[in-house]
Amino acid sequence: MLIRAAEPNDAKQLVNLIEQVESSGFMLFEPGERKVSDEQMKERIDSIKEGKSSIILIAEDNGDIVGYLFAVGGNPTRVKHSVYIAVGVGENQRGKGIGARLFEALEEWANLQNIHRLELTVMTHNIAGIALYKKMGFQTEGTKKDSLLVDGKYVDEFYMAKIL
Repeated sequence: MLIRAAEPNDAKQLVNLIEQVESSGFMLFEPGERKVSDEQMKERIDSIKEGKSSIILIAEDNGDIVGYLFAVGGNPTRVKHSVYIAVGVGENQRGKGIGARLFEALEEWANLQNIHRLELTVMTHNIAGIALYKKMGFQTEGTKKDSLLVDGKYVDEFYMAKIL
């Protein structure tokens, strides 16, 4: 298993994996809602590589991308120390430590970039996700009530963060 920064030639596989992960029902976008072309993803990877406040990490196994972690930082001076995270692992690869490895690589990168705060949101019923984040040292800072509308029902999210 190799954890590395995404390259433009990863765009097609990354788009396909994101579509697969979104079918889990735990992501912001509903299955099929996000319309990102391979070319758009390639441009996003290029753009992120040019800056220092964001990164896309991928987990690669025998040439296949099986997991990803987007860490997106802001430009205003007051939030340059912080990144917002979105992470996904392919359905057949979950429970194998890929998420933990992505977070470990994220922390290495974050320390080099002087990032002090990692943050994310997670649906309160995503037990596996919450367990991973707690294992990686994240703490719940609050609950976003009725944060999302999923299948006609309001869903709460936990706001979680880790201070490095």
